[in-house]
Amino acid sequence: MHKNLFIITLIVSLLLITNCTSLKPKNSSVVSSPDGKVVVEFIIQDGKAYYKVLYEQDIIINYSKLGFEFKNAEPLDNSFVIKKTSVTHFDEVWEPVCGSDSLVKNTFNELIVMLEQNTHPKRKLNIIFRAYDDGIGFRYILPDQPDLRDFEIINEETQFNFMTNSTAWWIPADFDSYEHLYNQTLLSEIAAVNTPITMKTDKGLYLSVHEADLTDYPGMTLKAVDNEPFSFECDLVPWPDSVKVKASTPHRSPWRTIQIATRPGQLIESHLIENLNDPCQWEDVSWIKPMKYMGIWWGMHIGTETWGQGPYHGATTENARRYIDFAAEHGISGLLIEGWNTGWESWGQEDAFNFKTAYDDFDLPKVARYAKEKGIELIGHHETGGQVGNYEKNLTAAFELYQQLGINAVKTGYAGTIRPEGQHHHGQWMVNHYRNVVKKAAEYKIMVDVHEPIKPTGIRRTYPNMVTREGVQGMEFNAWSKGNPPEHTTIIPFTRMLAGPIDYTPGIFDVECKRHLEMRKNAKLRNNFNRRVHTTLAKQLALYVIIYSPMQMAADFPENYAGQPAFKFIQDVPVNWDESKVLDAEIGDFVIIARRNNEDWFVGAITDEKQRALEIPLSFLKSDKKYKVTLYSDGPNTDWETNPTDVNIASYLVDNQDILPANLPKGGGLALQITPANADELEKLKAFE
Repeated sequence: MHKNLFIITLIVSLLLITNCTSLKPKNSSVVSSPDGKVVVEFIIQDGKAYYKVLYEQDIIINYSKLGFEFKNAEPLDNSFVIKKTSVTHFDEVWEPVCGSDSLVKNTFNELIVMLEQNTHPKRKLNIIFRAYDDGIGFRYILPDQPDLRDFEIINEETQFNFMTNSTAWWIPADFDSYEHLYNQTLLSEIAAVNTPITMKTDKGLYLSVHEADLTDYPGMTLKAVDNEPFSFECDLVPWPDSVKVKASTPHRSPWRTIQIATRPGQLIESHLIENLNDPCQWEDVSWIKPMKYMGIWWGMHIGTETWGQGPYHGATTENARRYIDFAAEHGISGLLIEGWNTGWESWGQEDAFNFKTAYDDFDLPKVARYAKEKGIELIGHHETGGQVGNYEKNLTAAFELYQQLGINAVKTGYAGTIRPEGQHHHGQWMVNHYRNVVKKAAEYKIMVDVHEPIKPTGIRRTYPNMVTREGVQGMEFNAWSKGNPPEHTTIIPFTRMLAGPIDYTPGIFDVECKRHLEMRKNAKLRNNFNRRVHTTLAKQLALYVIIYSPMQMAADFPENYAGQPAFKFIQDVPVNWDESKVLDAEIGDFVIIARRNNEDWFVGAITDEKQRALEIPLSFLKSDKKYKVTLYSDGPNTDWETNPTDVNIASYLVDNQDILPANLPKGGGLALQITPANADELEKLKAFE
């Protein structure tokens, strides 16, 4: 009965949508989101194609141009007529292999507009619009046609004409890196940006512009349109000859996406980017397993160890065994080892890195066997130094070696200028390279963590072994630059993290690096003695909940975790989630996120450089249960600059009526672990007051 009623309602809704569209002039068409709040209008005006976006009848994006310019061919941006339109509804629930939610709803209305130029040679262009309750996506389809086979695009003319001079959080356009601090300015102050760019309108609406399903196409940046306030246009990352896209029909562009929210937390809770990607390509995904890992890594950044062989070499057999022992004893399932293979001393030279040959002081097969005995998964490391050709010709052999040794994950790196010369990290050639690496890794059942990557665009739905990536100014910048200010981690959940998981590498307990100061001086490896992490220790714990990644690093040295009670939170916090909720947030000020794994909840709260008194309502808990909450909070005199490592740990009984205070010092944080209370805890623990 209910099923039949649903089908009848769906048919009526589609008829209404179709009828409304048919009443429009033949030069326009409209599609609305399932809840009717988001509306996309497409129109042909004087032969040119435009789109407009509204939310609750307010214009968000005014008429904005669509189309392409080609090299050695007439533009595909004029003389258009609409040949056919169709509107359909789609509704599904799918299960990510790993994610911030175990079930993802994918519901949208789709408009397909088929265009043809009314002048010779009457080339065709299709545009697909999808309207979701939380935003829109649109993409171009260049169909197979006799007068458009091989083509070279020199400009994608997509524009975003915003209505107001909104406040925006952004990093500058950079064809090779996303490793920048975020700016907060008005749109009118921006020249060019990488995406995602997030903004707040004067009416309190939150928007974020990005792209989805970036495949065989360059990354999109946005640049301001001259003499048009608050307007931006696509600026694709070029090939060395300045062409943007080289392809053949049929071909499709990535989705251009606009997320829409009435509160900032809805941006994080959205799955729009993932939903605009194709379903998983493989039936067997049992080998893709989220993990927490440690690494021979931080020492190289703070200057106590080296990647290359020598007296301070980090990747020795002995050091690896030490990390494996600690990880096994403390329930950390993985270990990353950087600097094990030869080539670091030849950085910048052609064919510098050998991806099979270890340094003399590192026995890879022996370490792999020892890790397996201890139940630890090794994470391989492939740094290319930008020498992509060298990596590609050695890729198969490198993955074969890891497969033979039982190494099922790899961290890749592309630090430095890309070779061949003139190619950019974010250009079409490199986009295809990154994808080919992911596909090749899948052949050997290897998961991938990419550093210096192309930005995430949701392809982890299609290729779930693309587990995580960097693409952000992460923890390492605290070791050899002025570092990341306290507000940085209150911005990236609403910008970079909207694109996908971040390998930010949290978990530094010795935030002042005191333990290794003398070693750095004696070794004279790096002159960065005054570097430090700009957070409290409790904030480092909270980042495991705030910043999502299915591969999450415990980035500090084993000796800095040993005997530290707060390390238990890192041991216990999951990396895969069934449900995620943003409880409260203001971009650039503070964030409170709760995530559930089975019956257990974990909460992270962080602030910027300002002290804040916040509240955490526990209304997300089940009403018929009592829970044990363990609070990891900053001490009463804690301050990220003067006293960053004082942590209080306390446990209480709570229920869904409780509201916990979150008194955060400057640069501070709070981490909560909430589990159903057992009989012993019900008897012994005090209720929270």
